[in-house]
Amino acid sequence: MGSAEDVVVANKKVLLKHFIAGGAPKETDMELVTTGTIRLRVPEGSTALILKNLYLSCDPYMRLRMTKHEEASYVDDFVPGKPIAGFGVGKVVDSSHPDFKIGDYAWGMTGWEEYSLITDPKLLFKIHHTEVPLSYYTGILGMPGLTAYAGFYDICSPKKGERIFISAASGAVGQLVGQFAKQLGCYVVGSAGSDEKVNLLKTKFGFDEAFNYKKEPDMTKTLKRYFPDGIDIYFENVGGSMLEAVLYNMRLKGRIAACGMISQYNLEIPEGVRNLFLIIGKRIRMEGFLVFDHYGSYLEFEEKVVQLIKEEKIKYVEDIVEGLENAPVALVGLFEGRNVGKQLVAVTHE
Repeated sequence: MGSAEDVVVANKKVLLKHFIAGGAPKETDMELVTTGTIRLRVPEGSTALILKNLYLSCDPYMRLRMTKHEEASYVDDFVPGKPIAGFGVGKVVDSSHPDFKIGDYAWGMTGWEEYSLITDPKLLFKIHHTEVPLSYYTGILGMPGLTAYAGFYDICSPKKGERIFISAASGAVGQLVGQFAKQLGCYVVGSAGSDEKVNLLKTKFGFDEAFNYKKEPDMTKTLKRYFPDGIDIYFENVGGSMLEAVLYNMRLKGRIAACGMISQYNLEIPEGVRNLFLIIGKRIRMEGFLVFDHYGSYLEFEEKVVQLIKEEKIKYVEDIVEGLENAPVALVGLFEGRNVGKQLVAVTHE
């Protein structure tokens, strides 16, 4: 805990201008506002803190929050005219919370702005390892990393030698799932949307095989080629026709961890999957999961993965865009496949 100077500073923000009914997000759906200010002092009588945002994360689920939902979703819709919210890394500049003091670093849910008043600090984790790049806490040591770790080990219950397929494998989650699987002694294949990303999967992340799904006219046959004996575990990031092709190629008692379905987020009417009956005959277990349900294991996860990073036993690729004003470009690019590795925005450098 501590007390900051009682000063008012400029506070640029990126706002959502309006809800998006359907289709991919556009830069014009967001607006950079440069006229805002913030008082760098926590309001009296509150248990809160003020973060100076250093890095902001661009994640596929954010598209869902840009659409108005009549029924409650697992995350709240954004509010038009208010700053976009997402995961980020920041430095504490004032705090009335016993777990955070001035100068601490934290990651968790924050605003797309230079400074954020956090009134619900239970959504933040204190950063314990500043000897690794702070930006890693938007990815490998943050939400995507914990998602990969919990999804693979807890949901998939993997065994050595099993056959693993990962869609969107070069993204923030997929690249880590593949490496966890290889460390366990599994056969790992990933799909990605460009030859550059395919090469990255095989040469940097150590996947056994990888392919560019945009060059494969028949995904069912493609998967049969890479998995002649079938797939034991599918880590699902795409949905739609990809999921349909996977089901044809799953082995008896296979497991599917449904992490995300990015191919569906921009559709007004989601695609159907026509062969779900295969889940019955093949006794496939398919489970959707949210990273929030696994926050209790975060400290264990952090210590294990920091050690892997220090021992250079895990590789990680970031795609960093500089400047808050370029955050909309970065987020839009996520849905066009422009990013290579974890997409994030550097708001400022200390």
